[in-house]
Amino acid sequence: MKRIIPIIVAAFLAACGPKPDKIIALSFDDGPSNVTDDILDILKKEKVKASFFVVGSWAKTDEYDYSQSMVKAFKQGHAIENHTWDHPYMTRLTKEQMTDEIERNADWIESLIGERPEFFRPPYINVNPLLHETVALTFINGINCEDWEPRVDAAMRTQRILDQARDGDVILMHDMMDNVQTVEALKTLIPALKERGFELVTVPELFKRKGVTPQPHNGIVYSNALQTR
Repeated sequence: MKRIIPIIVAAFLAACGPKPDKIIALSFDDGPSNVTDDILDILKKEKVKASFFVVGSWAKTDEYDYSQSMVKAFKQGHAIENHTWDHPYMTRLTKEQMTDEIERNADWIESLIGERPEFFRPPYINVNPLLHETVALTFINGINCEDWEPRVDAAMRTQRILDQARDGDVILMHDMMDNVQTVEALKTLIPALKERGFELVTVPELFKRKGVTPQPHNGIVYSNALQTR
């Protein structure tokens, strides 16, 4: 009996002790747009944080200016990251052109929120060694649901993410013009992820919580904070 009691106590403490974090980062490309504020409203209602990988030249035209949506997002605690100024295929550019795309967009972001981004999602996930050599930011990809395709409806978008989601992942969705199906998907996706025990955080917070400090020029395009190549 004396031997059994310590075993029972150890099992009880293991069951009641702290559980490993189950964390995932929700991110949006291509904004700001005419659905950004709708996305922000859902994030605020669900009390979760996300990251916006933005394209500066798409924020403002003669017809509209969505720049202030990024200020609103930042004030709500979301991360604003770099998705280039013009959304080109980066591997078709010279080193100088690559730098211009990154720095021009970073300047614009800093003019809005007072901070420069630390993370970069290459348009089309189009990368090469020269891009890794040139850009001193952490490269981010993510699990996706093809939410740029109109044929993929809100229910399909939700299910595709849920089928893939695991601890440490970055989710890649799109804050692009008229993308109402992703707005609808978020209404079910976020509660479903919470139901599965995920905490939703920004991309910077994901790396911090996982104890990972990614170094620039490391050649990795992260879809999960814990990946090593």
